Amino acid sequence: MARAKLLERIKGVNQEDYDLLALDVFRYQAAHNLIYAQFLELLRIDPAGVSRLADIPYLPIALFKQYALQTGAWSPARTFTSSGTTGTTTSRHLLRDEQWYRENARRAFEAQYGPLAGRPVLALLPAYLERTGSSLVFMADDFIRQSGHELSGFFLDNFRELYKKLAWLQHNHTGPRPLLIGVSFALLDLAEGLPYDLSNCIIMETGGMKGRRKEITRAALHATLARAFHAQHIHSEYGMTELLSQAYAPQNGRFVPAATLRVAAREITDPFSQVAPGKTGALNLIDLANLDTISFIATDDLGRVYPDGTFEVLGRMDASDVRGCNLLVL
Repeated sequence: MARAKLLERIKGVNQEDYDLLALDVFRYQAAHNLIYAQFLELLRIDPAGVSRLADIPYLPIALFKQYALQTGAWSPARTFTSSGTTGTTTSRHLLRDEQWYRENARRAFEAQYGPLAGRPVLALLPAYLERTGSSLVFMADDFIRQSGHELSGFFLDNFRELYKKLAWLQHNHTGPRPLLIGVSFALLDLAEGLPYDLSNCIIMETGGMKGRRKEITRAALHATLARAFHAQHIHSEYGMTELLSQAYAPQNGRFVPAATLRVAAREITDPFSQVAPGKTGALNLIDLANLDTISFIATDDLGRVYPDGTFEVLGRMDASDVRGCNLLVL
């Protein structure tokens, strides 16, 4: 099937036609992605014989560190890179079309939270702003532009300015709820240095201590932030360099994936066996938006997937690299 036709179908995908579309994307990538084709050949899997989603092999996420994964021949408009500690190899995700990423990210956010237009977006992402290649900064920049609000913007360590804007919004803003999206350590710094009633705002953590603070559980993080900001719930965003789609958790760390994203859990010791719903396993992701790279990814994240498609992230598999999005669950 032609790429243009697949893109149109992906834009309007729903749960009823997801399986059929995912199978078509699998066949397209098996035919046009050289690394994935070699992977299937090593597994002795004939793509023509795959008729169920459960039979599709997932490419190990570590291969994003070793190869420039592409489906088809094209020149990247941008390259996203993961964060990493000194001496570690980072992942690279080539982006064919910047607008495709922007539109897909907007759809995922607005499906859960409503329009970006008129919504103040304040991004507290110091570690990400201090390097190049962050997909999170790219997404936040687009959200800020889409908001069209004069108080929207990025913040590095200028907490006083951020505080003034949040205080004004708390008492005077009447449109869509303001969004404060931030890396975990920076939100904790803000909570300890300038606790304030932000009950009118969406407080959203993206994970990540970046070596700046001790790792803590997501529950402990949310409890601390909720107390400091008088928030009923702390929201979470799940995304990564290797994905063009996101998932959001409005409360309690239970993520709702974008329409283009589906999550399953596999046995830790057997990558070809799935675990029952609600049981802990390593997470497999299908991201249809990754049409031009690879849509079927075996991650190193541990989690639980529930019958309604929502999921939790519980930590990392042993011997996996510590990544910026990691939050340990004890």
